[in-house]
Amino acid sequence: MAENTHVVVVGGGYAGVMAANRLTQRDDVAVTLVNPRTAFVHRVRLHQLVGGSDAAVVDYREVLAEGVRLVADTVARIDPGARRVTLASGGTVGYDYLVYAVGSGSADPDVPGAAEFAHPIATLEEARRLRPVLDAAPKTAAVTVVGAGPTGIETAAELAEQGRAVTLVCGGVLGPYLHTRGRRSVAGRLAALGVSVLDGSRATVTAVTRRAVRLADGREVPSDVTVWTAGFGVPDLAARSGLSTDAVGRLLTDETLTSVDDDRIVAAGDSAAPSGLPLRMSCQAAMPLGARAADTVLSLIAGERPEPLKQSFGAQCISLGRRTGIFQFGNRSDVAVWLHVDGRLGARMKEAVCKGILKHLSDEAHRPGGYRLHRMKGNTSRQKALDAQQAPVRATTRPAA
Repeated sequence: MAENTHVVVVGGGYAGVMAANRLTQRDDVAVTLVNPRTAFVHRVRLHQLVGGSDAAVVDYREVLAEGVRLVADTVARIDPGARRVTLASGGTVGYDYLVYAVGSGSADPDVPGAAEFAHPIATLEEARRLRPVLDAAPKTAAVTVVGAGPTGIETAAELAEQGRAVTLVCGGVLGPYLHTRGRRSVAGRLAALGVSVLDGSRATVTAVTRRAVRLADGREVPSDVTVWTAGFGVPDLAARSGLSTDAVGRLLTDETLTSVDDDRIVAAGDSAAPSGLPLRMSCQAAMPLGARAADTVLSLIAGERPEPLKQSFGAQCISLGRRTGIFQFGNRSDVAVWLHVDGRLGARMKEAVCKGILKHLSDEAHRPGGYRLHRMKGNTSRQKALDAQQAPVRATTRPAA
């Protein structure tokens, strides 16, 4: 009797859990999920953890298929030649196929003083470290949030709604993804909450001290607590393991999410760079990528040709405290359009999305193969970029007349 095919999934976030659950479609596939934590981090709620309205963690029993073996450890190195991973605890786990879904975290800030005096919140541990700092600070303490993407906006609104004095330093435009109309709506809500928004090219942080944030135009913003949400980075596991990565450190793959170096390694989520054209780091991309990675592995096991990536986007939703929010619609190419829903309905739509994420994972755990969002029609902008990549190759390989 043939032995089971063993698939190791590295990383238990949105992409990793989706992939692990989906792989249980086959009875002859054994799945091991390696993750540093014993609980699932609902990352889109980390700003709520900071604000004290949610723990941002869920028991893995609620989202992970029973047949998946969970190993609470960190992968220190991947050995593609031996097909095994070395764990931080010293042990090893062998594999036939590996799904690389290590996700993303805070980028190392290159601003003087930021690493020492600012508080990042891209991971559960970071958010938990910030929470007692805020609890110990008086309500009158000046709080500065650096970075005006969704995380920065949500954190600023969450804290301002509690009556804190919050300054949001954009380092550019407020909500870069948002349509002009949506941006006006967000700006109006932040103003109503009392958030001071500093935007424009001169509102770039050049230094962080214990009690202030310095800007490019020479201003010094008083700050008793500085929250850093500017940018994300990925773990360097792929590079340390001798695998090809892009400049940020994402694993380079083809359009089936298979590593360009090893056809036994497939990537998903924020740490994947298919064709060197990575998608926006988001839960919206992570779960479909997790499903696609699992389908690629299952196709390879079956001796079939994997399907290429078909990634479509639809919106970006941002909470603005507990009572309001915005649901910014976009096209399939991930470009915001004029339509948005804000106010209380926007908040309800955002909450529905947060709950829906867990439902997608839970449904896949109980009925693997049921998820379908990764099979929607892809976006045209990505296809144009792929065509532009391939054009020089076609030109050089065209036979002479």
